Amino acid sequence: MSKSRFSNSGLSVPRGFGNGNDLRLARYRKSPELGPKILFFSGGSALRGFSEVLAGYTHNSIHLVTPFDSGGSSAELRKAFSMPAVGDLRARLLSLADHSVTGHPEIAALFSHRLSKVGNPDLLEQDLQALVSGKHRLLKAISEPMRSLIQSYIAEFSSQRPASFDLAGASVGNLILTGGYLLHNRSLDPIAFLFGQLIKTRGTVRTTTDADLQLKVDLASGKSLTGQHLFTGKETAGIDSPITAIQLSGEADDVDTQDASRVCKETRKLIESAELFVFPPGSFYSSIVANLLPKGVTKALNKNPAPRVYVPNLGTDLESLGMTLVDQVRVLGNYLTNGFAAKQRPAIDFLLCDSQLLEISEEQVAEIKGRFGVQIIDTDLAGGSRNVHHYDDIKLAEALLALT
Repeated sequence: MSKSRFSNSGLSVPRGFGNGNDLRLARYRKSPELGPKILFFSGGSALRGFSEVLAGYTHNSIHLVTPFDSGGSSAELRKAFSMPAVGDLRARLLSLADHSVTGHPEIAALFSHRLSKVGNPDLLEQDLQALVSGKHRLLKAISEPMRSLIQSYIAEFSSQRPASFDLAGASVGNLILTGGYLLHNRSLDPIAFLFGQLIKTRGTVRTTTDADLQLKVDLASGKSLTGQHLFTGKETAGIDSPITAIQLSGEADDVDTQDASRVCKETRKLIESAELFVFPPGSFYSSIVANLLPKGVTKALNKNPAPRVYVPNLGTDLESLGMTLVDQVRVLGNYLTNGFAAKQRPAIDFLLCDSQLLEISEEQVAEIKGRFGVQIIDTDLAGGSRNVHHYDDIKLAEALLALT
């Protein structure tokens, strides 16, 4: 027998949660190009399936993703070119791409392609040169002038790569983004925009900053780790002590380095234009909090009165070791305010959850409401298979759209 949900009565939400929602959702599905500007602060992989669903309701969503990954193929590119990570950017752009005949599925197929993970170096080089020359089957399927444009980015990557660069398992999309980054004066925004146009991305995707910086965390044990891959538990053993703080790290941990992370004017405008801010499921520190670290993000966010909603992870997140849900709300709220006085509003407006999936006590609910002023929306977000580790993408999308 399932436990009873926490009461949603007395909620103060835009238009009333669930009130007239069916009509609004029907309108969004009919004309997604007129859908709301919901802004997500996240990493790249956690919202892959969700983003595809969301595109059926709005083509105006905004996705600010982290560029700090230091593992996998991103590490090879970052080491070779002293650049931010582009893997999360590529993944989110592809998840929002129009794969129908009205889009450019042949371009998306090229961007999704990876070189062999265990190939002979000579064969990998031949594969790359086939892309540079335009003879690769995936590139030949793309019509002009897009084919030549993409070729120019691959050629730029190829001409500047170190002789020691390891091509095994390389994402072609990442190589194209890297070439574009190099051609556009080491800026990601122009190539992210063009990439989105080429694959008809149904939304806007940007990295929060294109500075070449790393994530550094302090642990309760007194130890510090620099490099995202060292504390996520994906490539190394998981941390055995809770994270107490996270910051950006560069060649020198001083004011100049922090200024290097400053977000550009266009990103500030995106934040200021949002109708709803969402801190979605994902690695708590490296995917969510990390997006708030670049200089200018919280200032722009605090200028916008739009509601803020936190959707906590289900299952185990190694980065939130030792943290209760109350701790997560407190820490996220601290990074959101970041020295800005709360102007008669809580740092987080809503906690969207499903108490049938998320372990949350009456005591935690009382503290989150009373101490932090957060309104808790407890609603059905479970998938048909009753997968207790993932929200149902459609239910989550529609619940968030109900807050617009």
